[in-house]
Amino acid sequence: MAVFGQLKQSQLALSLPEISVLMAHSIPERTLRRWLHQWVDTGILQRTGQKRGTRYLCLSDTSFTKQYATDSTNTERTFLDSVAKHKRSAVLAQIRDLWTHSSTALEGNTLTLGDTHAILGLGLTISGKPLKEHLEVFGHAKAIDILYQSLQKPLCKTLIYELHKAVQTEIALDIYKPIGAWKVEPNGTYAVTSQAKQVFIEYAHPLHVDALMNEVIEMINTVDIATVTINNAAYYYAKVHMAIVHIHPFWDGNGRIARLLANIILLKASLPPLVIEISQRREYIECLADYQVQIGQLSNTTGVWPNDALLKPFTLFCQQSYVATKNLIAEALCTY
Repeated sequence: MAVFGQLKQSQLALSLPEISVLMAHSIPERTLRRWLHQWVDTGILQRTGQKRGTRYLCLSDTSFTKQYATDSTNTERTFLDSVAKHKRSAVLAQIRDLWTHSSTALEGNTLTLGDTHAILGLGLTISGKPLKEHLEVFGHAKAIDILYQSLQKPLCKTLIYELHKAVQTEIALDIYKPIGAWKVEPNGTYAVTSQAKQVFIEYAHPLHVDALMNEVIEMINTVDIATVTINNAAYYYAKVHMAIVHIHPFWDGNGRIARLLANIILLKASLPPLVIEISQRREYIECLADYQVQIGQLSNTTGVWPNDALLKPFTLFCQQSYVATKNLIAEALCTY
């Protein structure tokens, strides 16, 4: 944690000897080198130079996100168009922090919204909190940045794999737990529905994942953006989100990926992202379980959406969840 804190606070790239000096030579060079290589592999650090000139820079600063908010040459419409230019960076940072906190907290991360802001906005580390949770926050913020960069391009598997590499900060050495690739083993989960019924949900078999995800990708790429409005945005979000969590295409990180990809249509339609807050976690999980139990396991035969009508409860839940980010935009319009 101390090593990572030094890298996070530094405005300049640091060499291995410089990091060792900052740590008063208290950590073996071999250990430092291993940590640095792991953080480079997960996208948290950038490595430049070679041999003795090798240096490491923390990549927590979302430079493209800032450009997305402030670039006056950008002719594409965004959800920030109605916000005064001098406020856009702040609003985008608020949404990034809320989105990152909520999505990681839904998966068990214990960092608060204030902690998330301190890490991403102030460059601080949180005493007593695991490094893994810090990396999850950085990884998700990086994934949001990648998402903004991709909005003018069609969605493809390569981009989805890149997002998975960003959010999946754990170093996995198991060939059965690939990072940036579809799962290779069947998976499922135990859940309790809103009717207090205990169930086991079996996700799509690995052999069907590619075809099912191609169906999701095609849907996202072919939606007529002109027909997407603030009133029906929750339906598109719910449809993509439910498809991905029910396919469960990765061995881990599926919830975060679903909540990222489900916002692509909204962002392309110049609408703010939809964020499911941690306070709604139980209702959220029950909504997912209710739908998945009724639909059953997906396959090439069923397709991704065998019964669109059953999405209505989750769509309503998502519509209610949309309040948070819409309120952030509204507050920015009301203040001077």
